[in-house]
Amino acid sequence: MDYGTLYHRLFAACADAVEQMEAQNYGRAREILILAQQSAEEAVLDAADCADAQA
Repeated sequence: MDYGTLYHRLFAACADAVEQMEAQNYGRAREILILAQQSAEEAVLDAADCADAQA
């Protein structure tokens, strides 16, 4: 699992969400954060599945 890439993706999503909040687009900011969370969780679970399959 490349946590550096995962960190950068989450950081970028947070920056995008803040930008949307500053524009008072709170629904879009929420959507960005939810999608980032789901994407990160999926990446971690996929990496765990790959590790299990190789074991």
